Amino acid sequence: MEKLISMEAKKILFVCMGNICRSPSAEAVFEGIAKNRGLNNFTIDSAGTIAYHAGEKADRRMQKHATKRGYKLTSISRKFNADKDFENFDLVIGMDDENVASLKSFARNESDLQKIYKMTDFRKEWSYDEIPDPYYGGEEGFELVLDLLEDSCEGLIERIS
Repeated sequence: MEKLISMEAKKILFVCMGNICRSPSAEAVFEGIAKNRGLNNFTIDSAGTIAYHAGEKADRRMQKHATKRGYKLTSISRKFNADKDFENFDLVIGMDDENVASLKSFARNESDLQKIYKMTDFRKEWSYDEIPDPYYGGEEGFELVLDLLEDSCEGLIERIS
């Protein structure tokens, strides 16, 4: 059964493992699509389930592919903070099953669990169940991530606006 999302859900956190490829891209893609639709009332951020890349900019390959599509990846990697992030965000969206499982393990209560979604829960066209990690792959992996994120962000915006 599909969880209901409040129309008031305006604070969204995108989460992947290292916060240098998928989640900063989701942040930029969502912001770009929202702005193109004249929707500027969102608070968007991204984080990682691990702190390995904390303080770093987005992966240069991901930045290159995003820039080709008109997206700027400006966020700096940080680790997910359960106390602050579950308090400050209405939706906490993981990129794959492993991210979602990590987020659920960080949840402090049922309210936190209700905020957790997987990015592909909002997909419209593509049939992928996860946003695959492009880090160890080739150029086509970064393009696929952007394709999937554009599709899922469109679906997310439709669900909450």
